Amino acid sequence: MNDEPAPRAVRTRPPLRRVRHDAALAPFIVIWEATRACPLACLHCRAEARPHRDPAELTTAEADALMRQVVAFGRPAPLFVITGGDPFQRPDLFDLVRQAVRLGLAPAVSPSVTPTVTPAALDRLHEVGARAVSLSLDGSSAATHDGFRGIDGVFRQTFHAWQAARQAGLKVQINTTVAKHNLEELPQVARLVRDHGASLWSLFFLVPTGRARTLDGLTAREAEDVLHFAYDLGSAIPVKTTEAHHFRRVMIQRQILERHGADHARVLGLGRLYRSLRKQAVRFGLMRDTRVRRPPLDVNAARGFVFVSHTGDVYPSGFLPLLAGNVRDHPLTKIYRSSSVFERLRDPDLLGGRCGACEFRTVCGGSRSRAYALTGDPMADDPWCAYTPGSFPYEQDLKAMGLIS
Repeated sequence: MNDEPAPRAVRTRPPLRRVRHDAALAPFIVIWEATRACPLACLHCRAEARPHRDPAELTTAEADALMRQVVAFGRPAPLFVITGGDPFQRPDLFDLVRQAVRLGLAPAVSPSVTPTVTPAALDRLHEVGARAVSLSLDGSSAATHDGFRGIDGVFRQTFHAWQAARQAGLKVQINTTVAKHNLEELPQVARLVRDHGASLWSLFFLVPTGRARTLDGLTAREAEDVLHFAYDLGSAIPVKTTEAHHFRRVMIQRQILERHGADHARVLGLGRLYRSLRKQAVRFGLMRDTRVRRPPLDVNAARGFVFVSHTGDVYPSGFLPLLAGNVRDHPLTKIYRSSSVFERLRDPDLLGGRCGACEFRTVCGGSRSRAYALTGDPMADDPWCAYTPGSFPYEQDLKAMGLIS
């Protein structure tokens, strides 16, 4: 391996996007769970949503104070996403979005598709300054999606909301939970994303927390196959992953292998699921090189990412229930920068198991949420990662990138 020739110089887009500031000082994105109220009964719900609002939710005035704390991180201001539950269950939602814009934030809203998400509501959301919404599509058919969401008719309503949001002038991100129930449907979902238009398709790799504790997860090899399928799709539609940080490793590996003209499926030992997904994608015309792949962003829980609950509790992620403080007691800036929970998660030298030994640990780090959910240790290795540290054959390329010495 050490006798390999140096990699040839090829002009390519960088495999990763970096935040423009020190991620230990300010997050790239702040997610605020405005409420847990939601009429749906989704099988994977992290929040274990309930029909009615919690009287302990942040008030309108407290939400305004939270947004001012987000602004206090400085410029560029973090992305600010209002999620739930269903944010439309808050009667002050439009006032909150309007105020976020006044403060200099660029708010996005992540609603559940319920009867509150009407064309009129989406028009008003755009009028008060929201730039984007994200909608969930967890299957390519009503049977799969509605079964996962726990309510009949949501699949049809999702497409109505999707069309209405685009007509209102909002960008639409489509989120798809990746779990056993829909693995073979992912190419069909990708085709729907392409045909109906979305600014981004986000593949959320299930974390067994909340109601999702009862669901069947993926094997590490299945997760690897899906990530390489996602890479393939990136030349046709914009793709990102959530709680699958090893997509950043995949992006680096695939670019290196392409420079060397190597067969990625053979070199990396990709399996039956990958071949099946790719075959469907070819059949649907999803493998055309029509765009430059979107590099994944180098952000992890506590390192560029922070979550604020409906009651003001602060966590590294909505899927990582390690309490770091509450915005009613301390400013979000102080909690994010100096909480021992956040400081520990930001240190790659504290990672254990395979993640700690991995040459990609500083650009990946694995899902701390999944590690905690499945092992009880947030610094353990990610059980859904199949990579064996040190096994990638092009060592000189990794040295050139500074990943190994």
